[in-house]
Amino acid sequence: MVSGGARRALTLALTGVCSAVLASGCGGSNANFHAVPHAVLRGHTDAVDSAAFSPDGTHIVTASTDKTARVWDARSGKSLAVLRGHTRLLLSAAFSPDGTRIVTASTDKTARVWDARSGRSLAVLRDPADIVWSAAFSPGGTRIVTASGDKTARVWDARSGKSLAVLRGHTGIVWSAAFSSDGTRIVTASADKTARVWDARSGKSLAVLRGHTDFVYSAAFSSDGTRIVTAGEDGTARVWDAGSGKSLAVLRGHTGVLYSVTFSPDDTRVVTASDDGTARVWDARSGKSLAVLRGHTDIVEDAAFSPGGKFIVTASDDKTARVWDARSGKSLAVLRGHTDIVEDAAFSPDGTRIVTASADKTARIWEVRNG
Repeated sequence: MVSGGARRALTLALTGVCSAVLASGCGGSNANFHAVPHAVLRGHTDAVDSAAFSPDGTHIVTASTDKTARVWDARSGKSLAVLRGHTRLLLSAAFSPDGTRIVTASTDKTARVWDARSGRSLAVLRDPADIVWSAAFSPGGTRIVTASGDKTARVWDARSGKSLAVLRGHTGIVWSAAFSSDGTRIVTASADKTARVWDARSGKSLAVLRGHTDFVYSAAFSSDGTRIVTAGEDGTARVWDAGSGKSLAVLRGHTGVLYSVTFSPDDTRVVTASDDGTARVWDARSGKSLAVLRGHTDIVEDAAFSPGGKFIVTASDDKTARVWDARSGKSLAVLRGHTDIVEDAAFSPDGTRIVTASADKTARIWEVRNG
């Protein structure tokens, strides 16, 4: 995913430089679905670009253009820690698999590892060349992969901050990087119009995914590691064999740039988010369009499945998030209350809450009630 903060940073890189109101039903197939406003997370002094729950759902981490990340109590909305140390805007923040640490990525050319409880800085991962566009833990939490503007990705020891491998081969900015579920491989997405698969230990290139005709912004493995889905500037998503790099399906239908793409929890479907104002659900095998999620009146920044795959949440520049029936594509709830672009939206691990992040300097928690 390329967040609003990332796109603001991209512009610089390329140029050199309320009250919450519930709307439920909305013609959806489940008239008993509700998303109730629960808490507003206030404290950041600039746009909040990302928000994520901890693996156990008890905490939330937010990343902001104000150069800080913050940890919050996911029930009360109370601020628990402020992560200070970056000298430029943050592009992302994510918990380790055990929830004890956080990794942040910044335009100050570093990623940082933090103690999730105290907010203490544990390690600084320095990329001497360029912006760190994304950072993610391995499934075991022992390593971190970062994506950089210097056309490389790097693997780091998550405890010591030592560089373990440099993934070289791309000829353009590397926007994102992610581990496979078993931690043995990494997939990267690049401005050179390709994605690549790498050996996570040696850094050796295993496959080059060629077919996109413009920047590839997002790439993700299926949960079983057999396939990869990519999306980007050319308005298409593509599904690939993760071993051979062979193209399996091209997902065509959007009329604008795709900012995010991900598999459903059972790997049978894919959801995409686009600046054409829609999200789409696709059959992951055939590439057939299954549903078009229409209702937003501006760019759709992000789209994510609920843990059970029954629902999808989208975040939009129209200042709302929406929840949809993942099968029918019908809108079930509109999450209103933010006063600026909604940059990010995600379900809690148990699917009972949603967190949204906005350029209005806040994040919000919503309770999901189904039935």
